[in-house]
Amino acid sequence: MSGSTSKRYPVELRARAVRMVGEIRAEHESDWAAMTKVAELLGVGTPETVRKWCRRAEIDVGQRPGVTTEESAELKRLRRENAELKRANAILRERVGFLRGRARPATALIVRYIDEHVGGQHGEGLRWGVESICTQLTELGCTIAPATYYEHRARTPFKREVRDEQLKPEITAVHAANYGVYGARKVWLTLNRQRPSGAPPVARCTVERLMGELGLAGAVRGKVKRTTISDPRAPKPRDLVNRDFRPLAPDRLWVSDFTYVSTWSGWCYTAFVIDAYARRILGWSVATTMTSQLVLDAVEQAIWTRHRESKDLTGLIAHHDHGTQYLSVAHSERLDTAGIKPSTGAVGSSYDNALAESVIGLYKTELVKPRGPWRSVDDLEVATAEWVDWFNHRRPFEYCDDLTPVEAEQAHYAHHQAPATAGASN
Repeated sequence: MSGSTSKRYPVELRARAVRMVGEIRAEHESDWAAMTKVAELLGVGTPETVRKWCRRAEIDVGQRPGVTTEESAELKRLRRENAELKRANAILRERVGFLRGRARPATALIVRYIDEHVGGQHGEGLRWGVESICTQLTELGCTIAPATYYEHRARTPFKREVRDEQLKPEITAVHAANYGVYGARKVWLTLNRQRPSGAPPVARCTVERLMGELGLAGAVRGKVKRTTISDPRAPKPRDLVNRDFRPLAPDRLWVSDFTYVSTWSGWCYTAFVIDAYARRILGWSVATTMTSQLVLDAVEQAIWTRHRESKDLTGLIAHHDHGTQYLSVAHSERLDTAGIKPSTGAVGSSYDNALAESVIGLYKTELVKPRGPWRSVDDLEVATAEWVDWFNHRRPFEYCDDLTPVEAEQAHYAHHQAPATAGASN
């Protein structure tokens, strides 16, 4: 038979074998001969087994050096306790994030946690079993019995659980496909836009809950660094907007601004021209220098975009800050040639160009920061082109009643076959 002799033979039999060896030792020529005879009489497998019992008995009574049976049992007990403590500490480290919230997690989440960690082992600690994990969770107030775990595993999943498992990959795909910047609201809007005809709508609270379980979140804006350098001696156009960035139609008000981006090859600058009606980006440019050509290129693209769509820009207002680039002769002449009226706000007031700064904030939050670091101006230019196309055609905008900027403009023209004469709205 295989296995430990302590499990194969009773304690009383071992003690009897040791006594018999002592009793018949004088009748045999050696200890081994006596042990062989005792093994034969008691049906012990081998004389070697009897020899080990005798040596153990001599150690226990102090006749031979070594670890006694009592000391060996105590050492085994301490090793077992140490292994259990290592297992408990490992489970504690793993569940720091799991039990971070104040409320007790749902039973389904606890069961999933156990499934993910059962059978694990850290270092010399014991393997994690269902019972040990349940014990540790219960000690921290997350009560669950092993029977509850097995019962939950055996039952048929609810319809909501099945639906959740179907939605999770869809939510992950939508979040990843949109620069990883969508919060629950925009993911919810996109899912309902993309759902097949006849499919049930997705609830916003469901998206919020599942995004929390998946660890997905929307982008959070950071602080804005000023790039405006004003020349107090340069003549400035008067303010034709008065902080009203809600025109009644497209091509009544454009706002412009630019920002900085750090790359491995040095600083780069990105300029934007935005139509205030639907927040559509009409023109943009990227350069390595902060010159008037940077903002002029963005204006040229915006004018070209509207001319391609056969739009009349007469009377349009172009609002910008007091930066020397926007007050340059080249920029002013180009606006005048296109029939566009320049406008500037007050010095030192962020509200006078808040719309442009808001769009730039989205640009930094949704593209520049998460996709950096940037190698060169070429990489940034390609990425900016892709982001502007996504921003205009696929990103729902709450200001536009959750339409994209392009859809908002199309909806306006669909209801106004003859566009109103361009001009400032008061």
